[in-house]
Amino acid sequence: MDEIHGLFPIPFLRAPATLPRTLVDALVASFAAMALRENNSSGQLSHTEMLRPRDNPLLREVATLIDPKLADFGSVLFGERLPWSIKEMWVNVLDTGGRQAMHNHANSFVSGVIYLTATHESSSTVFMKSPGGTDFVFRNDHARMTPGPFNADKWISPQPEPGDLVLFPSYLMHAVPPNAGGRRISLAFNAIAARLESWGYTVSFDI
Repeated sequence: MDEIHGLFPIPFLRAPATLPRTLVDALVASFAAMALRENNSSGQLSHTEMLRPRDNPLLREVATLIDPKLADFGSVLFGERLPWSIKEMWVNVLDTGGRQAMHNHANSFVSGVIYLTATHESSSTVFMKSPGGTDFVFRNDHARMTPGPFNADKWISPQPEPGDLVLFPSYLMHAVPPNAGGRRISLAFNAIAARLESWGYTVSFDI
């Protein structure tokens, strides 16, 4: 029998209801008004300054809930259960009509998003193949073709509920399409492993 194998897949973790609703509401009340930094992607997108869990007891509580998920996801990425630390966190506020351009996150291994409000289906996070990847020069792209994991250019994440968490490798390109719904608030973060070892040398990260 013929077999199709998905070689070298990219992991993506979705953990519904990682944060309890009481903590979600407290984060919105504490940080939404602090999202004053403009974003050049859209005039309807703003975010807070970079924060660290040690800066605020609410963020420390978030980090405590995320840490086991990071260790689980990291073991998939690196083949070993390692200690992880969150480098920075920030709250994004996306108003009606706002969007986030395609981007990835530098200087980290794992990035994540916790959704703090309801998300209109128009503004679900979209993940994309990196531009200039390993595709054929010629494409088969027309109304009759069926997109799938081996030929699609993008993947739309499931519509989240408040408190849901997603984790993905920081190099993965992603964007948020124009928001046709109400205000969308999310908490994003970057994380890094404490150390990596490779056949005789060790790199440690102190944050």
